[in-house]
Amino acid sequence: MTKYLYILFIGLISFSHTAQENVSPYKTELWKDGAWITGSVGLNVLGVLSIQNKPNLTKAELDDLNRDEIWGINRNAIGNFSKNADELSYIPFYASFATPLLFLLGENERNNFGQISVMFVETMATTGALFTLTAGNIEKSRPLVYNKNLSIEERLDSDAQRSFFAGHTAATAAATFFTAKVFQDFNPESSAVPFVWAGAVAVPAYVGYLRTKAGKHFLTDNLIGFGIGAACGIFVPEIHKIGNERLDVYPTVDTNVMGTGIDTKGIGFNYTF
Repeated sequence: MTKYLYILFIGLISFSHTAQENVSPYKTELWKDGAWITGSVGLNVLGVLSIQNKPNLTKAELDDLNRDEIWGINRNAIGNFSKNADELSYIPFYASFATPLLFLLGENERNNFGQISVMFVETMATTGALFTLTAGNIEKSRPLVYNKNLSIEERLDSDAQRSFFAGHTAATAAATFFTAKVFQDFNPESSAVPFVWAGAVAVPAYVGYLRTKAGKHFLTDNLIGFGIGAACGIFVPEIHKIGNERLDVYPTVDTNVMGTGIDTKGIGFNYTF
């Protein structure tokens, strides 16, 4: 959360000067984007609270886990555990957050870095909201829970009960796909575009591989996390592109859906015809 706010601080300092440079393919609005960031950060807080309040697995629930109920595509991950793979996964994970800094090397991107920073915060905060709300409310044991060589405390811990979906993979994909999307929008004729996109795919794919090897997620958890992160990384810059003003996205909290009394938290979309 701190890193998002730090990037936001940098962006807002130069926002009024750079956001509307005529060399940018994007259009940003201070109040609309500020509301988006505030709302999505608020959803992150709700999601984190739901994760913190998630109960441990009970011994009876652990005994009831059945390997045969795991989808065939996921069975190779059952019982996986590797501390080294877990630790190694954090290197590309954290490194991906620095990829937008590469835009400081280009003149047009550098002149609009405040605008890019704001969109990056929106991308990561939206991805984070989708992840935390999902992980905090869906019960799914990690592959390592099936490893009987681990301590019972580690297998029952609430952190081990949020396999769905892969947050590290989602966040990495969001960062790398955002970088690739923005690079292409600023440099549509660049011969480097295919290589940038190849890197955008490779880095989160590697993170997903390591998270599966570490016993943190099944293959489908990583595939879905990859897809969600990639979608956010592409979608946020796309809706800011000049000419796409009819498409809008916003965080939403509805405390009484259609009079049912059911609380919902998520991301809303609107398209004006």
